[in-house]
Amino acid sequence: MLLRSAWRRVAEPLLSAPGPKPVALARGLCLRVADHVPQSAVPSDTATAPEVESVLRPLYMDVQATTPLDPRVLDAMLPYLVNYYGNPHSRTHAYGWESEAAMEHARQQVASLIGADPREIIFTSGATESNNIAIKGVARFYRSRKKHLITTQTEHKCVLDSCRSLEAEGFQVTYLPVKKSGIIDLKELEAAIQPDTSLVSVMTVNNEIGVKQPIAEIGQICSSRKIYFHTDAAQAVGKIPLDVNNMKIDLMSISGHKIYGPKGVGAIYIRRRPRVRVEALQSGGGQERGIRSGTVPTPLAVGLGAACEVAQQEMEYDHKRISKLAERLIQKIMKNLPDVVMNGDPEHHYPGCINLSFAYVEGESLLMALKDVALSSGSACTSASLEPSYVLRAIGTDEDLAHSSIRFGIGRFTTEEEVDYTVEKCIHHVKRLREMSPLWEMVQDGIDLKSIKWTQH
Repeated sequence: MLLRSAWRRVAEPLLSAPGPKPVALARGLCLRVADHVPQSAVPSDTATAPEVESVLRPLYMDVQATTPLDPRVLDAMLPYLVNYYGNPHSRTHAYGWESEAAMEHARQQVASLIGADPREIIFTSGATESNNIAIKGVARFYRSRKKHLITTQTEHKCVLDSCRSLEAEGFQVTYLPVKKSGIIDLKELEAAIQPDTSLVSVMTVNNEIGVKQPIAEIGQICSSRKIYFHTDAAQAVGKIPLDVNNMKIDLMSISGHKIYGPKGVGAIYIRRRPRVRVEALQSGGGQERGIRSGTVPTPLAVGLGAACEVAQQEMEYDHKRISKLAERLIQKIMKNLPDVVMNGDPEHHYPGCINLSFAYVEGESLLMALKDVALSSGSACTSASLEPSYVLRAIGTDEDLAHSSIRFGIGRFTTEEEVDYTVEKCIHHVKRLREMSPLWEMVQDGIDLKSIKWTQH
C-alpha cells in the first residue's frame, strides 16, 4: 500500500502536466512517441512546442548483448528502490536490517541456481568485475609459488585483457587454440598444464557462437591436478543446468543483465571447501568478506536474486521453447538461401545463440539493411570495430566469411512472429545484396574465387 501511494504521488504531477501523454510500449514493432527536438531548437515563428515524431522501434534479437528486465524482477526490486532504502551494512537500525535480510535472501537465490552455499556468493558489478577478481585475484594471491595460467583464444575480452595485464606483471599465460567446432581439445589442455599452473579459465557458453565447452571434464582434469578452475558463465547461468560441485568448478562469474535481471550487478562464486583464496582488487570497508569492498546495491542484488529464481523455475520450459524457435529460424534460412554457414559446433551448442555467415554479403551491409531488427555481428564489447571477430578467426573461419557473420539471439520473450519476420527480412535482403555483388555473379558463372589473383591499383 505504501509503495502504491508513493508511485501515485510521483505519477500524478506527470499525468496532469500539459503536453503529449506518454504512449504505453508494447514489444516488437511498436509505435514510440519520441520527444527528440529540444525547446531551443524549435523556430519561434513556426511552432511553439517541440516537434513530436513517431518512430517504429526494431524487434529485439540481440539477447547475448543484454536481456530485457523480466516484469517479475522489477516487481521484486521496486520496494527497495522506494521504501526500503537502508544501507544493508548499517547494523544499528531496522532500515539496515531489512535491506540486509533482502540481500542475504538474494544471495541464497543465486546460490540455489548453481548448487552453491550462499556464503560462497559475492556480489559484484557484473561478470567483467567477477572475471577480473577471479583471474587477477587467484594469480596474485598464489604468485610466490605459481606463475602460470591457462585460458582459451575465444574467451570474452575482459578475460583476455586480464591475462594480458598479468603477463605485464611477469606471469606466463597459455592461450589454448580451439578446434573448428569452437571446442577446446582436452589433450591440449592436459599438455599445457605445468607444475606452477595456478588457474585454468574457460567460458561455459561462448557469447558469439554459442558453443558449450566440456566444463565437467575440464573441472575433473583441474581437480585431479590440484589446479583451480574458473569459468565465465555469464551466457550459461539460468539457461542450462549448472552445478558447481558436480562440475568441480572453483570460481564462476555471473551477470545480472544476461538473465533478465538489472544491469550493473553480477556475482562471483568462490569455493569455500577446499578454500580458494583471492587477493581483493578493491580496497575499502571490507564488505562481501573483504573480497569486494563497497556498499552492496540492495535493489540490484534483489533483482539478481529474483532473476535467478525465475530462471531456475522456468529453465526447462525456456530451453524447449528457445530450441524450437532456433530450429525454425535456422531451417527457414538454410532452406531459402544457399551458401549460409553456421559457425560453431551444432551439437554442443546453446540454441539461443545462432551465428550465421552469409557468403558474398558484407555483414555490416546486412545489419544496416535489417534496421527494423536489432541484431549484431558479434560481441557488443567489440561491435565498434570493423575487424572480423577474433572468435571466428580462432575457429578458422575465412576472413570474408567472418566479415559476413550475423548473430541472432533468441530469448524468453522472443515470439514465433518475431522469428518469422526476421527470417523473411533476412532472406529478402541477402538476396538483394547478393544481386548487387560482383563476387556472387562470378560464383554463379562457375568461377572459383580462391583461384583469382587480385591486383592492387
